[in-house]
Amino acid sequence: MEVLTKPTEGIELPNGGDLFEADGYLDKYKPEILRRYSCLDATKRKICSAEGSLSKFAEGYKYFGYHKTDDEGIVWREWAPSASAVYLWGDFNDWKSKQYPFTSIGHGKWELRLPPSVSILHNSVVKLEIQTPNGLVERISPWSKYVRKPSKEGVHTYDSIFWMPPANEKYSFKSERPKKPSALRIYEAHVGIASPEGKVSTYSNFTKNMLPIISDLGYNAIQLMAIMEHAYYASFGYQVTSFYAASSRYGTPEELKELVDESHRLGITVLLDVVHSHASKNVLDGLNEFDGSNTCYFHDGERGEHRLWDSRLFNYRGWEVLRFLLSNLKWWVEEYHFDGFRFDGVTSMLYHSHGLGQGFSGHYDEYFGLNTDTESLTYLMLANDMLHSIYPFMITVAEDVSGMPTLCRPIVEGGIGFDYRLAMAIPDMWIKLLKEQRDEDWDLEAIVSTLTNRRYLEPCIAYAESHDQALVGDKTLAFWLMDKEMYDNMSVVQPLTPVIDRGLALHKIIRLMTHSLGGEGYLNFIGNEFGHPEWLDFPRVGNGESYHYARRQMNLIRDDTLRYKFFYRFDKAMNETEERYKWLTAPQAYVSCKHGSDRVIAFSRAGVLFVFNLHPCQSFTGYRLGVDQPGKYKLALDSDEKWFGGHSRLDHTTEYFTDEEPWANRPASIMAYLPSRTALVFALAEN
Repeated sequence: MEVLTKPTEGIELPNGGDLFEADGYLDKYKPEILRRYSCLDATKRKICSAEGSLSKFAEGYKYFGYHKTDDEGIVWREWAPSASAVYLWGDFNDWKSKQYPFTSIGHGKWELRLPPSVSILHNSVVKLEIQTPNGLVERISPWSKYVRKPSKEGVHTYDSIFWMPPANEKYSFKSERPKKPSALRIYEAHVGIASPEGKVSTYSNFTKNMLPIISDLGYNAIQLMAIMEHAYYASFGYQVTSFYAASSRYGTPEELKELVDESHRLGITVLLDVVHSHASKNVLDGLNEFDGSNTCYFHDGERGEHRLWDSRLFNYRGWEVLRFLLSNLKWWVEEYHFDGFRFDGVTSMLYHSHGLGQGFSGHYDEYFGLNTDTESLTYLMLANDMLHSIYPFMITVAEDVSGMPTLCRPIVEGGIGFDYRLAMAIPDMWIKLLKEQRDEDWDLEAIVSTLTNRRYLEPCIAYAESHDQALVGDKTLAFWLMDKEMYDNMSVVQPLTPVIDRGLALHKIIRLMTHSLGGEGYLNFIGNEFGHPEWLDFPRVGNGESYHYARRQMNLIRDDTLRYKFFYRFDKAMNETEERYKWLTAPQAYVSCKHGSDRVIAFSRAGVLFVFNLHPCQSFTGYRLGVDQPGKYKLALDSDEKWFGGHSRLDHTTEYFTDEEPWANRPASIMAYLPSRTALVFALAEN
């Protein structure tokens, strides 16, 4: 049985007027937007008719896989439509083949009921034998809650572990979910690299050592990467093999629960990086060819394979595929208490071309033509509809580089339903500038344009750099700015070199400008806040399986003799200043100055004045700046403070009184001293 992706006759958008009022250019494409909503409506109606509700449909984890029965036996169910027989074996029966056969119960489903006398021990290995047209094959359940790599030398295929801990070993959540943040300040993190040691780090280490740092820095959300199990560590978690299993390389499911619970105690929202855009090609420990066919969870042929990622592509029309994916989202919320998701690879899902070789100019024909994949679009709408209707705390973020209109508009308007999209053009801009031009030659008009170029009423998460820029083959902002001098000249007992001085100044400028002008949320990748001195490279054949670069040297921020502490302090102050003035929840900034020869950018947001002097050597005395409100202003943040590794050229006791005459289309103005290469924040003084 497949979902519907054809429009329903006579359908109307519940709140469609809001969408077209916000963006008049969408009027031309109203029939297509209506068709998309109609496909969602038809699919949802079919699911509710057959299953009772969308929420109940998305509880496949309660039905499939293994569960205790009322009499303390075990019931185990699988979906394997191309199989002619299914068997269970493992440590519990000394690996005797075909001893415990499943029974076919229709629609490709299989069931096995074991009485209490057949004991399967917690933490023991269990696997499936599946009779296919090509013979008897070994598989692990797609619903496995925990999978683990055997300790045997040379064995790389993961085993399914029977995870049913006794009551005294189950983790019990203690903390309430924090209030949904009005503005996200996200700390993007990878558990395995969150340690200075050259090894895979743990959930427990992250809980004990990283969470206090993240809280101290002022981030109110964590985005955890590479949690869904992936057999190949170097895939960064983007080649998922077991969608319901928390990666065992970092510890146990109970230890992940403790991590999430402690985050909540600290008031930190936790987002999961979810990969529903594709799946690993692994057969023995993945979804691929689970029942012996090429089409169990995926499309057949070319449509079922992503040629660039060398992975399999889901068939989003499949009834049980939809159940599997929607249930997966609900599983992570219910079982682990995650508060939301960052959906990876959304661009690949939205288009039949997967966005490959396609430069999106922004013309709406590119988004509402035949290249758009209705089936995956319907799935994304269905996922957002389900998550937001069930969970009031839910946050969803889309990784989309194409700029699809309506992506972050509500479902009832005909939108796709995400809360935020990643502003992916911003880090590309900064890296390109640092790579190709001197900062004296930067086009300030182009910088401002990129930072403010976002769809009206479609919130964005801005970031200067993420994990993409930290990977080997690229460089972080700090590396582009200071490169090899980071190894030799970061000690405070050494003279400040021109390269390090420039790097310190521009790193702070770039991040604050992105934070304050680029979106309605902000993201930072683990370690980048203090200018981590090395790139990220996971152990692989090409580097001799080394962990040297698969780590974050958090110890550097605690070394008072090194300049990394200055980056850290500024990042903390930047977040604290945003928490105080809340510019991320304010309307987009009004840019009052983009002076090319002076190299000055100034803008107002949330009643706060941001001023950036990017000139490498010219400071300005008595520089007039327009402000929103008359009154007395004081410095709220100064990147040139000695505390941040600056030169302390400003007196923080100075008060700036406004002139009544308007300036730069602002109702009032102040005069201020602008030191070279500084970022300044002025705010009305409190009486």
